[in-house]
Amino acid sequence: MWNNTTSTFIKRVREFSSSQSLFSNGKKYIVALSGGADSVALLHVLHLLNIDIEAVHCNFHLRGDDSDSDEKFCVMLCKTLGIEIHIAHFDTRAFSKTRKISIEMAARDLRYSYFENLRRDIGADAICVAHHRDDSVETVLMNLLRGTGLRGLRGIMPRNGNVLRPLLCVSRDEIEDFLSSLGQEFCID
Repeated sequence: MWNNTTSTFIKRVREFSSSQSLFSNGKKYIVALSGGADSVALLHVLHLLNIDIEAVHCNFHLRGDDSDSDEKFCVMLCKTLGIEIHIAHFDTRAFSKTRKISIEMAARDLRYSYFENLRRDIGADAICVAHHRDDSVETVLMNLLRGTGLRGLRGIMPRNGNVLRPLLCVSRDEIEDFLSSLGQEFCID
């Protein structure tokens, strides 16, 4: 049914998720979908694992037509897979200016606040985000440079409250190989 790359990727994510007790039968989960390779792989693998998911895409209106193209891509992908998608639009620059925080921090605050409200509204158990092994290594290195304590050496945790990270067991290269094995395109964000 699947080629070796696809099967291996699915197996690794399933085993990691099981070892970390990330998912429970009968529960619904939200997948944060930007349209980039990481989130597209996350959506696909959870769909192939038959986990009850709905997607959410945030349009921060920071990249002009590219932001709108990413949104259209996500809508079409979810339609193709038969997955419900929720879309949020934000005036990120105004929020950043009002709060006197960076654009990056504004987008993060807006995104996670919306995710949590949506999670409660639709009765989802948690929000799945697409951090992968390379992100975790980068976090440890950044924390070392900042002079972290022992907690900072752990990297990104698979579960942080209502946020799950099922792809921490795979690298960015493995994610791209998985998408290639599916013939799945993604946005460059």
